[in-house]
Amino acid sequence: MLPGPSDSAASLADVLRDSLAAVSGAPTRLALSGVDRAAVLLVDGLGADNLRARAGHARTLADAMRTRADVIATGTPTTTAAALATLTTGVGPGSHGIVGYTALVPETGLVVNQLRGWDEGLLPPDWQRAPTLFETARAQGLEAIAFGAERYRDSGFTGAVLRGARYVPGRTIEQRLEALGDALADRSWRGIAYAYVAELDMAAHEHGWESDAWVHALERVDAAVAGVVAGLGPRAGLLVTADHGVLDVAERGRVVIADASPLWDGVAALAGEHRLLHLHAAPGADPVALAARWHETVGGEAWVAPRQNAIDAGWFGPVDPAVAGRIGDVLVAARKSVAYYTEEAFAGRAGRMVGQHGSWTEAETRVPLLRFGAYA
Repeated sequence: MLPGPSDSAASLADVLRDSLAAVSGAPTRLALSGVDRAAVLLVDGLGADNLRARAGHARTLADAMRTRADVIATGTPTTTAAALATLTTGVGPGSHGIVGYTALVPETGLVVNQLRGWDEGLLPPDWQRAPTLFETARAQGLEAIAFGAERYRDSGFTGAVLRGARYVPGRTIEQRLEALGDALADRSWRGIAYAYVAELDMAAHEHGWESDAWVHALERVDAAVAGVVAGLGPRAGLLVTADHGVLDVAERGRVVIADASPLWDGVAALAGEHRLLHLHAAPGADPVALAARWHETVGGEAWVAPRQNAIDAGWFGPVDPAVAGRIGDVLVAARKSVAYYTEEAFAGRAGRMVGQHGSWTEAETRVPLLRFGAYA
């Protein structure tokens, strides 16, 4: 049986949408108090399991985890491009259209990186299909501010998922969150703010989330959040969440599928991530037979599903017909500590990646929702 989301559970799609509702006076699924300024801090890679395991290194975050907190689901795939678009639009990948780290563009037949594709001229401006909540806020006469790294300021992905927000760059974690804290303490404006921290996920990819480097990044985030919380007034609320959790994949779990393997027979294009493969069938190939072949080989360690089965299980939320072709004909989602590679991918930097995510396990899909200020 395939895993799938619970219709009754809160998800990442609710977080910024409810933050806007808390400012505009609309009902909220997350039971947020009314505020003048609502902020969401997304810490890339801060899974609920990861935070619990290192709670001693994150007193501010861990205290909130023990008191007024929720564990919410991110949806699938548990990858940054899809999850950030879900957060900032309030809809799932099947609606906003970013369905993986890489995805097939049906019109060109190219597999394109969803974080860099706009800058490379390989994705059209309307590839991200949904209006952002920043645009909605502006239409309501509210402010919308995003705090992120300088290097992301002018990227095409930033333009696609932060459309409508005024971008405030900061080089370090501390600079970004100090600027966020100053904005939340300023009573001259009403609206929503968003801040993004990538450093935790970067440390996990290179060293693993159980490494000293990851713990050091967590300690920096926690100290910076404490500074923001200290300055929150009665009409400002802060939610801290994440796009996905992380698990470490040992070298023995990085499975190389040889170029000559019959598993590639009938596969015209490979997209997604190493823990959630999108297999696009060649013309004339039978996706059901392709799925059966993969299930026979890797079914003990992965969920294997034809596209429609995955859609029916709710993996991507409601799927617009225009988005369906971006999803693989067959999905292979790791459920153990493994990741799948072509020979070429394993020989590159990706083959050395320790911390990984993308699939449906609880370690990847469950993230904290921590409440501060008016929400606490």
